[in-house]
Amino acid sequence: MAKLQGFEFWKTTLKGARYVVAPMVDQSELAWRLLSRRHGAELCYTPMFHAQVFVRDVNYRRENLYSEVCPEDRPLITQFCANDPEVFIQAALLAQDYCDAIDLNLGCPQMIAKRGHYGAFLQDEWELLEKMIKVANEKLSVPITCKIRVFPEIEKTVKYAKMLEKAGCQLLTVHGRTKDQKGAMTGIASWEHIKAVSLYLSLSLSLTGREAVNIPVFANGNIQHLSDVQRCMEETGVHGIMSAEGNLHNPALFEGRSPPVWEMAEEYLEVVQKHPPCSLSFVRAHLFKLWHHTLQIHQDLREELAKVKNIEGLAEVSRQLKLRCQEEIAKGETDTSRSGGLPQPHWICQPYVRPPPKEPGSENTPKDPEVKGAKRALEDTDNTTDSLSKNKQKKKARNPNKNFCLEQKPKYIKCEQCGNPKGNKCVFSLCRGCCKKAAYKAVADCPGHGLRFKTKALKIQAAEMENGQLNGSIEEESPSIPPDQPVAQAVA
Repeated sequence: MAKLQGFEFWKTTLKGARYVVAPMVDQSELAWRLLSRRHGAELCYTPMFHAQVFVRDVNYRRENLYSEVCPEDRPLITQFCANDPEVFIQAALLAQDYCDAIDLNLGCPQMIAKRGHYGAFLQDEWELLEKMIKVANEKLSVPITCKIRVFPEIEKTVKYAKMLEKAGCQLLTVHGRTKDQKGAMTGIASWEHIKAVSLYLSLSLSLTGREAVNIPVFANGNIQHLSDVQRCMEETGVHGIMSAEGNLHNPALFEGRSPPVWEMAEEYLEVVQKHPPCSLSFVRAHLFKLWHHTLQIHQDLREELAKVKNIEGLAEVSRQLKLRCQEEIAKGETDTSRSGGLPQPHWICQPYVRPPPKEPGSENTPKDPEVKGAKRALEDTDNTTDSLSKNKQKKKARNPNKNFCLEQKPKYIKCEQCGNPKGNKCVFSLCRGCCKKAAYKAVADCPGHGLRFKTKALKIQAAEMENGQLNGSIEEESPSIPPDQPVAQAVA
């Protein structure tokens, strides 16, 4: 059977999916995908997998994809980050039987992507990307798709999309932010960029009047409510809407509902129990997202949620949060001041809106002239608890003798070889790293660093001598047989 492409792939294999759960590192695992599908999601992506690790480590493959095979979890697209065509193809070939398409991540803007040279940091290497997608389109039995971020220039973004389509990309997701829009600088996604790409790639007729090659486009960015989904599709002309942050705070987003948080939390924990194993860190992260607004009020349970070591403990903290919210409801405590100015009470699933980026230099400008110099005054205090940050106050509580004053801290003597602080009791007057090399080379001990190379060598030598003496005594006790005497006669 010929591999479906473009709109045929979207209509047939993906069943015309419009509501899509984004690929999220450690957050779009099987349990979360199944929960999202129950509440309106029509297509889900796996978390982003590292292609090189996927090829090298069989346990990584089993834990992240193979063990999550579930008939309910389709259609499904597996996403990889990669920068080597051969490695990408090897990983895709190992994954293609467990999904409906392979997606190449060209949108991750995080520092880890910069260090690993993948994601959005490949968007200027068009020749490499063209080769990766072209080879994948030729060798894979499933379609190849891409998720990208935009360039500041709309024209360059359209050319970028055009290049990916020509190389063999069968579906394109456009996140309407540049690679620099992240963290505190996230800002608003540009639907104008998405619209320009969608209009170009969705043209049904070419200039010659014949049908042109065209592919469906998904939009990503600024999706917080179902009304945003409908408005984005109308304004950009895309064929589907992908949600990440909005979905994490409200899995029922695509249903157009904003249920109580505990309803989604309990249902998610139920799915986790039904489809093990699920990493504890994944579950904890999801509960932190769901209960985000409530945990700003109940700080004690926030700390408890971070400490518990099993699923049952997480479920118990979630239950306590539910009880506290229900007590507030019973008392009629629904004032906006307690909800931090949120449009709905904090126990309702709703998006987290990041504060807009500050103007350059504004974070250092005191709002009140009388407060000017307050920061400097705190630095000049004698380390009283009130002048310390919350993190340092926690450290001070654990260790009352801890000193945060740099001037009063003892000056460490540097290692002669590398400049790191040397061990006070090191026999070589070196840091531990250099001491380990020196002690190994000299077969010596360093009690100050807990190194016992000489002691271990002596033990091994003593054991060998003892073993040799034992073998010698056994040989002496054994009867000797003359070379010319038959064995049978000697035994008799």
